[in-house]
Amino acid sequence: MEAPPDNDVLWARALHFTHPDGSPALAGVSLGVRESEILAVSGPRGSGKTTLLRCLSGLDPVSRGEVWFNSAPVHTLGPKARARLRRDRFGWIDPAPVLVPELNVWENAALPLMLRGTSRRRAKVAALEWLERLDIGDRARSRPHELRQSERQRVCIARALAPAPRVLFADEPTAPLHRADRAQVLRTLTTAARSHGITVVLATHDPDTAALADRTVSLLDGRRVRTVHLPPVPETEGRATCSLSA
Repeated sequence: MEAPPDNDVLWARALHFTHPDGSPALAGVSLGVRESEILAVSGPRGSGKTTLLRCLSGLDPVSRGEVWFNSAPVHTLGPKARARLRRDRFGWIDPAPVLVPELNVWENAALPLMLRGTSRRRAKVAALEWLERLDIGDRARSRPHELRQSERQRVCIARALAPAPRVLFADEPTAPLHRADRAQVLRTLTTAARSHGITVVLATHDPDTAALADRTVSLLDGRRVRTVHLPPVPETEGRATCSLSA
């Protein structure tokens, strides 16, 4: 088993993933992600972007292939070890905001830190710092049901950043936001990642979002391709079409 390059914080080789119904999602994807790099995984819906992030983060075990984090194999870990890795080293942002309804905003943002054993006081300080950066600090004591969809997503982004993860996986993180909000939130996310040395793997079908990354990997039908041309995403988030360059 060949070890990955030393400067790659994440490395994957020949990843295959098949859904329980037998349909393929990934077909031999290989890539490396360098330390502190912001990598965009681009492609239309159904191209395998989310599945790739889930396999890289250990959420889903690969059907075949290898995933390495800091030169240690992830693909050989059991479910409990993968869960510890995600808790201690990784952050995750879903396209739809999911918060604990019984907790207020700052408690939701601080939850990963407290699950790690950080004191409530220190976790609150870290959570409030990120909530302020994301312009949601004034809602720190509000409950999730009192927030707009876009505000809930900002809380989820603060929750992912507060523990200072080594790698942040962001699956269409600005999907619930209006176009006017996307640029500001993405600037905050990318600036924070660079200033804190956080590696980011960002799935997106929006070319404007992909343009903020250091590098882009394109997927189509579960395979890496050279280029996927996507039209600008309309405000209504209509279905995108794609074409593959020769």
